[in-house]
Amino acid sequence: MIRESSWLINILRWFDSEAGSDHLDTGSRAFNTLRVLPFIALHLACLLVFVTGTSAFAVGFALTFFVLRMFAITGFYHRYFSHKTFKTSRPAQFAFAVLGASAAQRGPLWWAAHHRHHHQHSDKAEDLHSPHQGGFWWSHMGWFTCDAGFAMNEKRVRDWLKFPELRWINRFDALVPAAAAVIIYLLGEALAVWAPGLNTNGLQLLVWGFFISTVVLFHATVSINSLSHVWGRRRFDTDDDSRNNPWLALLTLGEGWHNNHHRWPRSVRQGFRWYEIDITWYGLWLLSRLGIVWDLNPIPEHIQEETRKLDRLRRTRS
Repeated sequence: MIRESSWLINILRWFDSEAGSDHLDTGSRAFNTLRVLPFIALHLACLLVFVTGTSAFAVGFALTFFVLRMFAITGFYHRYFSHKTFKTSRPAQFAFAVLGASAAQRGPLWWAAHHRHHHQHSDKAEDLHSPHQGGFWWSHMGWFTCDAGFAMNEKRVRDWLKFPELRWINRFDALVPAAAAVIIYLLGEALAVWAPGLNTNGLQLLVWGFFISTVVLFHATVSINSLSHVWGRRRFDTDDDSRNNPWLALLTLGEGWHNNHHRWPRSVRQGFRWYEIDITWYGLWLLSRLGIVWDLNPIPEHIQEETRKLDRLRRTRS
């Protein structure tokens, strides 16, 4: 019955990621058109900007929401849920999981499970989003459109399954971004009445503040898959082809120091030298001063010494 109604199951998964999970082909890398229609629609919705026009407030809101959600992705989805590089309270854990979920990059447990798999098999045949296995477009977004990418291996996130609120966000991962879109639209409509001088309205703020901001955020995030393993400099001779790229580090608030990260993923800081700008690290440090997070895993002294040694060697050769 379920197999005969796979189209219905794919639609149900727009709202409930666990719908028909027992019949999900976790090895399939075929493009699942029906499943990714919302993803396609999100991109097409950006074209509404030609209808709504723009305003300084809408663009500023989009940029602010981009930075806040990028921090939630890099600081919490990645450095906290995937690598546990610091500790925080359960309320803060939930709050940043919600903020990260608003980026429409699935739930925190799904994100962490895939990232942990990536570190175990980086650039090998089992790595679902390696550019060396599937090419640029596959590593950038193709993997996101197949059932193998949609599936989540619960064994990789057993440490987080004890939190029912995280399991709920992870299961109904479309709910948070949908709620965010509605709130942004209502805010725009309210501002059109209360502050007409801002020259915005519900549809314009929705297009800029959610659609465009979310699409740019997605492509900035996955650029670490597609570009940080081919473009940049390798300081450490890791088992993969991870690279450091300062431009991607600026775009992703510090994730571009990818070769550093693959050398020592347990560090909360990915910019290993003072001049390697890591905005996520600065934000987490600030949160630690406020008592919101604590026990930030430092860069070990032997890794710092290795970094200095390799940098001296590079300067000598140049």
